[in-house]
Amino acid sequence: MAWPFVELGKLISHRKEFIEISPDVTYARCRVQTSARGIVLRDRVAGSEIKTKKQQVCRTGEFLVAEIDAKMGGYGIVPPDLDGAIVSSHYFLFEVDERRLMRSFLEWYSRTPAFLEQIAARGSTNYASVRPANVLGYQVPLPSLDEQRRVVEKLDRVAALVDERRNAIEAAERETQALLLKAFQRAIDGAPLRPMAEVAPLVRRPVEIDSDAAYPELGVRSFGRGTFHKPELPGVEVGNKKLFRICSGDLVFNIVFAWEGAVAVAQPEDDGRVGSHRFLTCVPAPDTATVEFLRFYFSTSEGLQKLGEASPGGAGRNRTLGLKKLESLRVPVPPIGRQHWFDRLQAKAHEARTIRANTAQDVEALIPAMLHEIFDGGAKAA
Repeated sequence: MAWPFVELGKLISHRKEFIEISPDVTYARCRVQTSARGIVLRDRVAGSEIKTKKQQVCRTGEFLVAEIDAKMGGYGIVPPDLDGAIVSSHYFLFEVDERRLMRSFLEWYSRTPAFLEQIAARGSTNYASVRPANVLGYQVPLPSLDEQRRVVEKLDRVAALVDERRNAIEAAERETQALLLKAFQRAIDGAPLRPMAEVAPLVRRPVEIDSDAAYPELGVRSFGRGTFHKPELPGVEVGNKKLFRICSGDLVFNIVFAWEGAVAVAQPEDDGRVGSHRFLTCVPAPDTATVEFLRFYFSTSEGLQKLGEASPGGAGRNRTLGLKKLESLRVPVPPIGRQHWFDRLQAKAHEARTIRANTAQDVEALIPAMLHEIFDGGAKAA
């Protein structure tokens, strides 16, 4: 027999507990993560810094729902370490009747697509927020408490294994990066410093704009996360904007965010894409330097510091890497054979990262698969 479904309003009750904020007290504030990832500490702040002086108090085990972010999975069970933390009136708190519904069972079910679909369907039609009445109207499966306990124990065991595997993957990544840094230091030990203008001169390939054509743009992510493809830019929309062609193997700098590691090597699939004047492309002299060696250098603390010093100004878009400053940056240039040796290490590290990334995807897919099996498939056959 399939599990019966019951309105949440029969299992939870909306609770309000407001307090007056004291300027001399420090308060913990909750943050509701989206994608049903639960409730975490937002910050600890003095009452004098809190503008709205009436705040709600959270209690352990309550179901907390964000008025605006609920449709993006902004809800969860308040954990014990946030008992007594505060939230504004834009959040709703619900006590769970554990005589009929386990809090942890509700938390697991709230992570299913079926639950999120109800929020999207039953929210206000005028704007994106969700009201308490909407939450009380959601339907949840209600097996016996013994069955709920079995489901929770099963999912908790799998979640613990997933966390263990995730931590192992992250530890392996940190170890790989540490080994690469050691190898890099060994490679540049005693190497001379030479200006980028000599090692990897700036190469500009202006594009003649045809108003009837379209130009696929390339982007460079910060923090060394590589390139990405932007939508095609119609020639008629280019206007006075100058575009430059990018070729595979170029060392590409996003001059607006170079100071935070927006440096990448253009890949074969990037060949022929274009960038605005904000993207500088350098091509290493073949007998002097390799592009991957230089890219790695600019990902190190020393390389990032030099990019920061060459990008004067305030924060964000006010910090721009100067063309002349880039050309004058002095980089370590060990013998080319030593650079090739390090690049082979980088290639092996990349292969290991790819394997770990694929493993991580499989690990992260395990919980959603279990939720589907239990609440979509298993519940029907229960």
